[in-house]
Amino acid sequence: MSDSSNDDIPLSQRTQDKRKRKLKVEKEESDFSEDEVPLKKRGKKAKEAVIRNTVKSAPAIKKQKSETKVVPHPSTAPSIKTNGTTNGKAMKAESDLNSAPAVSLAKKKGGKKSSATDDEGKTEQEQEEEEAYRWWEAEQNDGSIKWTTLSHKGVLFPPPYEPLPKHVKLQYDGKPVDLPIEAEEVAGFFGAMLETEHAKNPVFQKNFFEDFKTVLKKAGGANVEITKFEKCDFNDMFNYFEAKRIEKKNIPNAEKKRIKAEKDKLEEMYKICYLDGRKEVVGNFRIEPPGLFRGRGSHPKTGKLKARVMPEQVTINIGAEAEVPQPPDGHKWAEVKHDSTVSWLATWKENINGATKYVFLAANSSLKGMSDFKKFEKARQLKNHIDAIREDYRRELKDEKMVNRQRATAMYLIDVLALRAGGEKGEDEADTVGCCSLRYEHVTFKPPNIVVLDFLGKDSIRFYQEVKVDNQVYKNLKLFKRDPKREGDELFDRLDPPSLNKHLQNYMPGLTAKVFRTYNASKTMQDQLKKIPNRGTVNEKMVAFNAANRAVAILCNHQRTVSKSHEQSVGKIEDKILEIKFQRFRLKMQLAQLDPSMKKKDPAFFERDPELTDEVIDRLIDLIITREREKVTKKVLKENEKKVADGEKGLSEKEIEKETREKLKAVDELAEGYKKEKKSDFKKPVVSVASPEKLQQQIEKLSERAINTTLQLKDKEDNSTVALTTSKINYIDPRLTVMFSKKFNVPIEKLFSKTLREKFKWAIESADENWTF
Repeated sequence: MSDSSNDDIPLSQRTQDKRKRKLKVEKEESDFSEDEVPLKKRGKKAKEAVIRNTVKSAPAIKKQKSETKVVPHPSTAPSIKTNGTTNGKAMKAESDLNSAPAVSLAKKKGGKKSSATDDEGKTEQEQEEEEAYRWWEAEQNDGSIKWTTLSHKGVLFPPPYEPLPKHVKLQYDGKPVDLPIEAEEVAGFFGAMLETEHAKNPVFQKNFFEDFKTVLKKAGGANVEITKFEKCDFNDMFNYFEAKRIEKKNIPNAEKKRIKAEKDKLEEMYKICYLDGRKEVVGNFRIEPPGLFRGRGSHPKTGKLKARVMPEQVTINIGAEAEVPQPPDGHKWAEVKHDSTVSWLATWKENINGATKYVFLAANSSLKGMSDFKKFEKARQLKNHIDAIREDYRRELKDEKMVNRQRATAMYLIDVLALRAGGEKGEDEADTVGCCSLRYEHVTFKPPNIVVLDFLGKDSIRFYQEVKVDNQVYKNLKLFKRDPKREGDELFDRLDPPSLNKHLQNYMPGLTAKVFRTYNASKTMQDQLKKIPNRGTVNEKMVAFNAANRAVAILCNHQRTVSKSHEQSVGKIEDKILEIKFQRFRLKMQLAQLDPSMKKKDPAFFERDPELTDEVIDRLIDLIITREREKVTKKVLKENEKKVADGEKGLSEKEIEKETREKLKAVDELAEGYKKEKKSDFKKPVVSVASPEKLQQQIEKLSERAINTTLQLKDKEDNSTVALTTSKINYIDPRLTVMFSKKFNVPIEKLFSKTLREKFKWAIESADENWTF
C-alpha cells in the first residue's frame, strides 16, 4: 500500500512529547490542521469551540471571478543553475490533438439501471443525487466533525504465502537448502529481485541478509548453517519467478479479463464506504504485502524486511451505529474506534520506520477535496500578508539578536528559493535536509554574492543551485559558518521548524513555512501563464503550458533520474517524424504524377527532405513492413481468442498459420510496391485512387502531424530531467490549470488525467477563464 497523505493524521500523535519538538520533521507535502485532533484529546477551550461550531456553517463556495491583484515576487528572484537528472513521461501522439473538443462542464450521465434499487436499498433518484453531490457548493461545517455516520468493510489483506515447488531451492556453498516456510518466503523476495539495481546494492544486501538470518533463526534454522551472503545462490528462485512472470505475461487476453473480473469482484466491497449516507470511494484499502523495503534515494534501511501486517495490528474507525467488519478467520482487530473527528477508516504501524499508516478516502472524495481546497485557499490568503512578511524579514536580516537574524535568513531562503523547512533526522533515517537543518558543508560561496547550495533534499534527491542572493543574506550565511563551526555543525543552530512556524502564526492563522512553497509555486505558474500568447494549435499551447509547469518544477527542485528507456523512446519519436515525412514525400510524388504542371510551377515543394537519404528510406520501409507483419499476426491471434471467449470453436495451430499466411500476402504486396517505387526513385509511385485535391489535403495533414510530433519530441527532451506531475498535483492551484484550459480552449483531458479530473472536479466546476490566484 502506498503511503497516504498526512492531511488527516491527528495532530496529537505528532505532539505527544513537547520536549522533543526539535526532532519533529515538518512534512512539506502534508496539510495538517487542528480539526484532525481527536476531541477527547483536546483542551477544554477547544472542546467547547467544537461544540459551538458544530452547528455553524461556512458560506458556499462561489465561482471565482477576478480576484485581488497578486503581489509580485521579490525582485531578488534567483538566477538558477540546476543539475537535474530526471525524465518526465512522454506526451501522447499528436495526430488527434487539434480535433479534440474544447473543455466543457460535463453533466452526470444518468444511465438506466436494471433495478429500481441497489443492494443498499437506494432508489435511482437517490443514487443520482448521491453521484451529483457537489460539496464545494454545499454549506460547510467548521471541519471539526468529519462525519455523522460511517460504514465500510475494513481492509483487504494480501493472500497467504504459497510455498515454492520442491525443486526450487536456495543454494548455499553449492548445496541445496531446506528452508522453513517463513525463511523461504523472505529468500524468495530477494530471489525475485536478483537482477535489479537494488539487489546489487551492498547496503540492500547487508540489511536483507541480517533480517533473513533473524527470520531463519526464529523459524528453527535450516539443514545447512548459513553465515555468509556471498555463498548464497538465489538463481533457482530467480529463474522460477522469471518463468512465472513470462507465463503471466503470455496469458490470453480472455483469461486476463476473467482473472481481473474475479479480482474486481473480490475487491468490490472494500472500494466504497458510506459517509453520512453518501457513497464515497475508499483510496488505499489494500494492506501492503510483505517484501523487501526499497526506500527512496540512499535510504539506510533499504533491503530490510517489510513484515506481514496482521489484523491484530489494525485499528478500525467506523460509526457507532455501523456493523463492524469481520477480520479474517481466527483473528481479531487491535481496536475498534468511533472517532468522527478524523477521516481515516483504518490504521496500523509498519515495522521499517515505525510510521503510522492510514486508510483514507480516495483523492476524489469530498473530504479529500475539502482538504485540497483549504490548502490552496490558505496559500491564496498569504498574498494578503506577503508584503508585510517580506518587509519584516528583510529588516530583521540585520537584527542584533542572532536568533532573529537566523530566522529572517531562513525565511528569505524559504520564500525566494522555495526550500522546505526541514528538520533533524535520526541515525536510521536518510540524511536529507531542508532549510533549518542545513549544515556547514551544504553552503559555499562565490563572491560577490553567489551562494552555492548542495545537499540531499526530500527523497534523497540532490538539491544543487548557484544562487545570486541579497548582499545581507550572503553576509549572514558567511557569519553563520564562522569559527568555531566545522563540518557537521548546523548553520541555523538557534532555529527549528516549530519555532519558525510559531512566529508565522503572528501574521496569519494556520500559516506555516510549507504554505510559502504552495504560494510561490502557484504564483510562479500564474506569472508564466500570463506570458503565453493565446494563439497556435492545441499542441503548441500544450508545449507552452508544460514550459510554465517546468519553471515551477525547477523552483521546487522536482527532479527525476532520466529513465533507461528515454533514449529508445526518443529514437522512436524521431523515426515517427521521418516516417511522416517519407509518406508525405510519396504523396507529393503521386500528386506530381497526377498533375505534372504543379511540379513545374513549384519544384521546391516536390523536393525530397534532406534527411530522407536512401539509407534512411530503406530502414523506414523495413520498419513499416515489420510493423505491418506484427499487426497481422497479432490480429489473427486476437480474433481467435475472441472466438474462444464467445464460446465458438477456435482455430488449430495449423489453421492459424494458414490464415496468417493468407493475410500476410497484402503486406508482401505492400513491400513489393515500396521496392518498385524506390527503384524508380519515386518518380513512378503507386498512385492511390485520389484526386489532386484529396492528395493535397492528405499532404497538409501529414505536415501538421510532422509539426506536432516535432513539438512532442522537443517537449520530451525539455522535460527529461524534470518531474512535472508533483508540482501540478501538490503545489500549483488546480484552478490555474482549469483557467488555462478554458481561456486557451485546450481540452482539460490534455492537462489532467482522468484520475486528476476526478480529484480536482471542484476546481473544474468552480473556476472560469478569468480566475486568478
